[in-house]
Amino acid sequence: MKGNTVSEKYTYIILILTLISIISCIILKIFLFYGFVVSIVVASCLFIKSGFSSTELFTMIKKGLCDCKSLFILMALIGAMISIWMASGVVPTMLYYGLKYMQGRNFLFSAFVLTSIVSIFMGTAFGTISSIGIALLGLAKIFQIPDYILLGAIISGSFIADKTSPISSLFNLTLETVKISYKEALMSILKTLLPTYFVSGLLYYFIGKNYSLVLVNSNIDNFTSAISRNFVVSPLLLLLPLSIIIMSFWGMTMVKSVFLALIGGIIVSIGLQKANFIHIIVAVFNGYRINTNSVELNAILVSGGMMSMIEVLLIIGGAITLSTIFQETGLIIPIIKRITLRIKSREELILKTGFISSALTAISDQSVGIILPGKLLRDKYREFGIENTTLARTIADTGTIIAPLIPWNVNSLFIFITTGIPTMSYAPYTVLCYLSPMITFIFAYLHKFQNEKQATDSLYN
Repeated sequence: MKGNTVSEKYTYIILILTLISIISCIILKIFLFYGFVVSIVVASCLFIKSGFSSTELFTMIKKGLCDCKSLFILMALIGAMISIWMASGVVPTMLYYGLKYMQGRNFLFSAFVLTSIVSIFMGTAFGTISSIGIALLGLAKIFQIPDYILLGAIISGSFIADKTSPISSLFNLTLETVKISYKEALMSILKTLLPTYFVSGLLYYFIGKNYSLVLVNSNIDNFTSAISRNFVVSPLLLLLPLSIIIMSFWGMTMVKSVFLALIGGIIVSIGLQKANFIHIIVAVFNGYRINTNSVELNAILVSGGMMSMIEVLLIIGGAITLSTIFQETGLIIPIIKRITLRIKSREELILKTGFISSALTAISDQSVGIILPGKLLRDKYREFGIENTTLARTIADTGTIIAPLIPWNVNSLFIFITTGIPTMSYAPYTVLCYLSPMITFIFAYLHKFQNEKQATDSLYN
């Protein structure tokens, strides 16, 4: 990494144009990758004017992308696996038992719990919202729950995927950037996730008590009957997604775990669900569709396969390229140093990490909110003797989780397009997205008080 040889004038031009290009794409609903391309081209031209050669810049970009090659492979496999989980009956089984569980219960609380569980196995907030989330919203009128309140609970549950699921693209990007294993990250994240989840669930339970618990069973019965008519439903199918978590804890790389689960899903699809081999191969690459007598089921069981991940891969590739040249040319170093220069404590470092990650997510994209603080603050955490697991947890609890609260963010736009409910309506009820950063900061300061108490006790003893 070179020292910053870019003039202050060029630095401001690059950063301002980067913000304008990315935010313009989000507001105008233009493919976000184009915003990154414009930013990369402008930045590269000004870096060359500042003394960097095109060969140097190409080498930086190549190194940054090669360092994340396993992530790109994983994203493609995840796209294929979501299709296979639908074809093999895993997702239908989740829907079947989840909806059966909800009968006669507090619907709002149950929706939060169900979407949180499904999201971990699906590995995507988008996929959870656009599948079981849409199904639950369709039942909102039955329970006399306003759809924007229910959507808040669904989003809270769904976005747990982005911060904990072993097959989440964003969580794996966090692991790849911070250079830690899934097991290490999860053990750290659970320290703040469990109290956040408990408090969120408690709030949804009490809010849900204000609405009718009398359930008209016909809609759910029709839906679950459609599932059982078209799929072999068995709790044993849930062992397939569970195997990924088990293999990850055994130390197997995520690429191998997902690949083996994908092969297992193909075998189950053909052997148990009697799917056509050619159709399964097509589903792997082009996505899964089903044609039944249930319009609702047809609308939910849809996925894009490997091809659907191309846009995600391009966006992540653009974010990695931009963050790499910002880092390697030294452009971003003075800004980060200025923010972190006078940090005197662990708690302040965690607070500013959350601020940086959240700000980058707010003005651009979750990927940028992960990559830049993840890469640029590792040395600072080492300086304070803090493990990288805390860095990963702070990013996951702040920048990653607040995305659906920002009206111009791609996550909020996706939710609005999918559900028709604007951000300002559901945002007050996405409890977990608010609590998560609050609790991670509280946890950091409790750690400080605990250390001070231990020091005081040892002094008197």
